[in-house]
Amino acid sequence: MKLHFAPNSRAGRIVWLLEELGLEYDLNKMAFHPKDLKSDEHRRRHPLGRVPVLDDGDVSIYESGAIVEYVMARYGDGGLKPAVDSAEFPEYLQWFHYCEGMVMPPINTIMVHTVLLPPERRNEETLGQAQRLLSRSLAPVETALEGREYLIGAFSAADIMLGHATFMSNRLGSVTDEMPNLRGYVQRIEARPAFQTAIQM
Repeated sequence: MKLHFAPNSRAGRIVWLLEELGLEYDLNKMAFHPKDLKSDEHRRRHPLGRVPVLDDGDVSIYESGAIVEYVMARYGDGGLKPAVDSAEFPEYLQWFHYCEGMVMPPINTIMVHTVLLPPERRNEETLGQAQRLLSRSLAPVETALEGREYLIGAFSAADIMLGHATFMSNRLGSVTDEMPNLRGYVQRIEARPAFQTAIQM
């Protein structure tokens, strides 16, 4: 397998997953910059010039959640995912998809209006709305983690999806002292060797 990757992006989830599963892979590390991501070469992999993209033989697939599900189905050997008939499976699915549905949209907006846009084009009102939405989106996660180390109890691929997003939320200052469960959760995520490898790429 070959992973097309840029630091500080969703592609970190895929490195993390591959490391957790102990799988071998090649890494094409690109700059998080249009000269790499918007190049003709990379646009042939992803029409919008984004990461991650995974090549696996004749298969080329993008979208981090789709890649996680693909790798789990092909190479996960039943790990990092509850059985379909288990009581934890519906909750696993919920948190797996909650990440992109609820948490990442305001993170994207915050990044646009604090990093990506030039200062004269940033909008403080839009930024404030996104910050408030992110706090509201994190509140159910804080509640779900009460008395648990990970989202469904045992560590799972839902933690790779949503855990990466809570790590990013913490970096943006949105995991506050009023969220002790999330603070502890982020610390446990950061302590995992596979996560450390992914973040240091």
